[in-house]
Amino acid sequence: MIYIGVDIAKVNHFAAVVNHSTGEVLVKPFAFKNNSEGFKQLLNIIPNVPKDQLLVGMEATGHYMNALIRFLLNHQIPMTLINPIQTDAIRNSGIRKTKTDKGDTFLIIQALSLLNPRLFTERDWELLELKLLCRHRFHLVQSQSSLKRQLIGCLDQVFPEYATFFSSGPHILTSYELLKRYSTPVEILKASKSTLNHLLMKASKSHFKADKVDQLRALAKSSIGVSLAVLSIQIKQVIAQIEFIDKQIMDLNHQIKQMMDTLHSPICTIPGISYTLGSIILSEIGDISRFSDPSKLLAFAGLDPSVSQSGKFEAKSGRVSKRGSKFLRWAILRASFLISFNNDTFNQYYTKKIQAGKTHSCALGHVSHKLIRILFKILSDNIAFDL
Repeated sequence: MIYIGVDIAKVNHFAAVVNHSTGEVLVKPFAFKNNSEGFKQLLNIIPNVPKDQLLVGMEATGHYMNALIRFLLNHQIPMTLINPIQTDAIRNSGIRKTKTDKGDTFLIIQALSLLNPRLFTERDWELLELKLLCRHRFHLVQSQSSLKRQLIGCLDQVFPEYATFFSSGPHILTSYELLKRYSTPVEILKASKSTLNHLLMKASKSHFKADKVDQLRALAKSSIGVSLAVLSIQIKQVIAQIEFIDKQIMDLNHQIKQMMDTLHSPICTIPGISYTLGSIILSEIGDISRFSDPSKLLAFAGLDPSVSQSGKFEAKSGRVSKRGSKFLRWAILRASFLISFNNDTFNQYYTKKIQAGKTHSCALGHVSHKLIRILFKILSDNIAFDL
């Protein structure tokens, strides 16, 4: 078996080739550029052997590997990704603590010989695309949440009483339409009653009545807010950014649904798991065949309990390890919360833990363990959820 270990970097990758059967180093570690010429250089040093006798390995870290992955798939070169935690374990097993790009190529080759890795396929690439899309959406939602907090900060200064005007809060369409035109108490008082009434009626699709305008003007008249032009500008620009990101998120939701439809996964048959939440879980897990049992999937999500024991001492309880994908961990916990209120069996299980004296977080942790076992089953057997 010919193993090729590739250490990924931004500008220069490193690769080495070893004949595992004889232990002979066929190609010593060398650098090649992260571009088309560098990829051709790598292709030229790959021995001319049957594809089933060849395997390229690299650590699953960062995004710099994606171009090389696509190149190898296009040329039908067998390849696999290795969890960096596993290579770190091999590195730490030595007495000397050394880490170099050249040395890491042999470390990856050693991992290939020990771990019985699984080949990276076109379906893995589709799931990788979905994961990139979901993570981009996650960051957009975070940016939008930050902007909403910034908007509240501005309103607290210029019009603190505004928070009581809309029962659903200031982050609704009608509120944004009002603030884009009249963002301070002074601007609201300058506008005529009929103008404000028309604006609110149109934005709310006739849900707001005329007396709401009187209430708004009364709040503006008695406001203790600081009337600053700079705050008015900030409010209007922040709302524009929020609405722009909201449109991008809607576009992403449409794209994610299309990709989920092509994957035909049964994950959305679980009550409470939407296309959006299901896509995060599915893309972060990847191919379920990577995991031999549910406990491996639990550990990958970082929801397995950490163990602390030495001599006669053993901790009575431990926190979750949090060593896996934070995106998967968040999605599993979110799904566990939703399914606890959308499925009688899970609701009874959650309630049982609460009645046993468990906290909400602890009970949710138990639900997440149950959910992961079900996820493992339905994804492994490709069957719909049915308790």
